[in-house]
Amino acid sequence: MLRPRLIPCLLLANNGLVKTINFSNRKYVGDPLNAVKIFNEKNVDELIVLDIDATAHNQEPRYDLIESLASVCRMPLCYGGGINNTDQALKILDLGVEKIALSSAAFAMPQLISDVAKKVGSQSVSIVIDVEVNHEKNTYKITTTNNTVSIEVGLTDALQRIESMGAGEIVINSVDRDGAMQGFDLNLIEMALNTVSLPITIIGGAGSPEHFLQVVKKFGVIGLGAGSYFIFKGKYRAVLINYPSAADKEKLFFGA
Repeated sequence: MLRPRLIPCLLLANNGLVKTINFSNRKYVGDPLNAVKIFNEKNVDELIVLDIDATAHNQEPRYDLIESLASVCRMPLCYGGGINNTDQALKILDLGVEKIALSSAAFAMPQLISDVAKKVGSQSVSIVIDVEVNHEKNTYKITTTNNTVSIEVGLTDALQRIESMGAGEIVINSVDRDGAMQGFDLNLIEMALNTVSLPITIIGGAGSPEHFLQVVKKFGVIGLGAGSYFIFKGKYRAVLINYPSAADKEKLFFGA
C-alpha cells in the first residue's frame, strides 16, 4: 500500500540551518549535520536540503558540505542550491545525493531539466517552484531567488512545461504559508494535481498532524513537506527536532 511521504525540508544559509517566515525573518536553528543525524534516528522518509543563498549570491554549490551531508544521511536526500549546469548536478549526485533540486535555473535555462534528466534519469530531477498568491488577480505567481524575482509564466503553463521537459517530481513551496503553520493551501494543491501527472510534494503551512491528514483525505497519496513543524515545538517555537514514529504515522493516516 502506498503511503504519504512526510519530508522535512531544511534550509541552509551561511553554513547553518535556518528557518524563515514568508521567506524572510531568518532564524538560526542549528548545525545541519547534527540535524541530519537526529532525523536518521527518527527513520525519516526523505530529506530535502536547500541552500537558499547559493543562487542569490551567485555561488557554486558547497560540495564539501554536500558530501558531509550525504555521508551521514541514511535516508533519500534531495539537494538544491546554486546548480546551474549539468556538470554541477552530476558532481552532486556522485557525492551520494539521490536527487538534485532545480529552482531558479529551471526557469532561466529550462533545457537544463532535459539535459540532466537524460544523463541521470528523471527520477533524480526535482523542480522546486516557489509560489505566491497574486491578490490583485486572485491567482498564483511564481517567484525565484528567495521571492525577489517574479517569473512571467503562469503556474499551469510552468507545471506543464516542467513535465514535458522530463522532470521526475515537482516540489511546490507556498511563500504565503511558509512558517505560518496554519495549514496547507488546498487550492494550490488541487491546481497542481489537476495540471500534471508527476509526483507532487507540497511545502508550506504544516502546523499539526491534522494538516497532513486533511491533505491526504482530500487528495490521496502526496508528498507532504514541512520545515517549522519538524524543527519547532510548542507555541514559543523552541527548537526541538521531531518527527512522528512509524506507529504514529500509521495511526494518523490509517487509524491503525
